[in-house]
Amino acid sequence: MGIPEQLADRMSMAEQHEYLHSRFSRRTMIRGGAVTMGAVVGGAFLPGVSAQAAGRSVATAPASAAEKVDGALVAPFGRHLAYGADARTEMTVSWQVPVAVRKPYIRIGAHPWDLSRKIEAEVRTLFTPAGVGASGDHTQYYLHAELSRLRPGRTYYYGVGHEGFDPANPRLAGTIGTFTTAPAHAEPFTFTAFGDQGVSYHGLANDSLILAQGPAFHLHAGDIAYADPSGMGKKEDTGFDSRVWDQFLAQTESVAKQVPWMVSYGNHDMEAWYSPNGYGGEEARWRLPGNGPDKKNLPGVYTFVHGNTAVISLDANDISFEIPANLGISGGTQTTWLETQLKKYRAAQGIDFVVVFFHHCAYCTSTAHASEGGVRQEWVPLFEKYTVDLVINGHNHVYERTDVLKGNKVAKELPIGGTAYPETDGVVYVTAGAAGRSLYAFSADESYEGHVKENDAVSSFVCLADGGREKETVAWSRVRYLDYSFLRVDVAPAAKGRFATLTVRGVAETGEEVDRFTVARRVRSTG
Repeated sequence: MGIPEQLADRMSMAEQHEYLHSRFSRRTMIRGGAVTMGAVVGGAFLPGVSAQAAGRSVATAPASAAEKVDGALVAPFGRHLAYGADARTEMTVSWQVPVAVRKPYIRIGAHPWDLSRKIEAEVRTLFTPAGVGASGDHTQYYLHAELSRLRPGRTYYYGVGHEGFDPANPRLAGTIGTFTTAPAHAEPFTFTAFGDQGVSYHGLANDSLILAQGPAFHLHAGDIAYADPSGMGKKEDTGFDSRVWDQFLAQTESVAKQVPWMVSYGNHDMEAWYSPNGYGGEEARWRLPGNGPDKKNLPGVYTFVHGNTAVISLDANDISFEIPANLGISGGTQTTWLETQLKKYRAAQGIDFVVVFFHHCAYCTSTAHASEGGVRQEWVPLFEKYTVDLVINGHNHVYERTDVLKGNKVAKELPIGGTAYPETDGVVYVTAGAAGRSLYAFSADESYEGHVKENDAVSSFVCLADGGREKETVAWSRVRYLDYSFLRVDVAPAAKGRFATLTVRGVAETGEEVDRFTVARRVRSTG
């Protein structure tokens, strides 16, 4: 049972939080408001069915003077979007406020001058007490509005606000944002990807370049903000600073306020102080599709479809031999779910490509983490069985791309500019972990577009179940680039009787292309 409506209307977020804490328990639920909306027809909204969304209060914050701040003096920040389970009709808008405010909401409309639809936001309050790293009694207020019954392929305008701060006010027109839902049918689009960004000048530079690509969505393959610099998923790690998230979301807002920023969780995202699995803080900050196998233990596992491309986000912490804080947390359900999704998508009409992204690398020769044996053992056989078109990883702070692989061996060499055919050749793996954090190293020379150095004997290692490392010498390391970069993927549906294609490019922070290859798949006849 939540807060009585007549009380909730008069209470700030901090007051609501204290009410629930005193009535129930330290880890209780804060009830949000109605967060569904009607479809748009001719610029007018049709009423939708309201649904209550429950948000978790991850830790109890003490009452403070913040609740008395005039809302007109508080501006929202850190806006970020995420697709719902149906990317054609569902979108979540999330944001942050620096102090408690009254009655947060979102306005949305078909035009920037007509934000007539007003929807109450869900509140997720995250309190980090003094003594947890460097944070020191820091309360963060995250707000989420989950929108449904949108129209496919439609651009919407929105503004976020609260009592005293109305985005419909002409003076605040500069705070209006936009988003576009996924199309109902296959059409060309671009998406971008990287991992391991954090807060830095290089992270900001990559964001600027990504925005210029005009992506439909962006994939962040784990290690998001680095509030926990240790990355071991342990409570005794002393370097944690929850305020880093404030900096990260402000840095990312230029892209994420208009491009769905779809995250998977890495080892630096396991913040052990908030919940046993380390994801309590992440659940406060992100509202992901929620259609994975285990929302309690694996909130970062989900899937969505954009046009002719299915995307699957996995949590490799569940199978990581190298960093075992969450090893085996799903009890095998994630791998079972993965196979179910792959089988479903390969049988689905209209889905040409399957892209999988997660943090720990299946194949990489960086001298830091190299390859994760747990991934090779659990998931690589499924990627090959269901001919996954592209696997994107982070973890190693480099750009590296393999040849086409099958059975841990080179099935086909894939030079820069080459084409892979997954149905017959095998799977291509890209490590795109140079988004902003300090760079790692390779054991062999770099080799990238315009600077190719062939090397079919690169020394590396695989992380094993016993915590050890097994040395290996590999021939599959085709492209190695050691500077800040990201991945751009252009998706083109098939012309009649031809191949659908993914054109994949590695793009440096300078804008220089360092890698390019194509994945092609013949479309099944619908006749």
